[in-house]
Amino acid sequence: MALDTSFLLIGKLAAKANTTKDTVRHYDQLGLLRSRKRQAGSRLYTEFHPECVERIELIKSAQAIGFTLTEIRDSLNDYYDGQLDIDLQLLLTQQKLAQVKKQQANINVMVELLTERIEVLEHMRTDSDYKPNVDVCKRKPPSDL
Repeated sequence: MALDTSFLLIGKLAAKANTTKDTVRHYDQLGLLRSRKRQAGSRLYTEFHPECVERIELIKSAQAIGFTLTEIRDSLNDYYDGQLDIDLQLLLTQQKLAQVKKQQANINVMVELLTERIEVLEHMRTDSDYKPNVDVCKRKPPSDL
């Protein structure tokens, strides 16, 4: 029986996908990649389907916009199995957008608070008689940050 050489060993996959072997192992353990085991003498090798290069690129793209590996797993497998539920994906993506917008609003508040504190500290540094409004320094960002 001829060996199917289209499958990739971990080092080759990592190089083609511009990532590390540890990342490939992690993704494989989470069920994000399609792999198979092959016995060669006393060694057991994991071989990866050639589509795993594209899968890793999709995973990294989804991570870059805020999706977790757990969130990615089901969608990715459904996509490759031809069973992607577009309505569900739309809902999940809308929820992710709302979450990111909330994080953005929280970051904007933090920027405002840090800017105010810098202004107080600069006044204190340049004017020894300056009495800061302590309430400015007591302000906190939203608790859901």
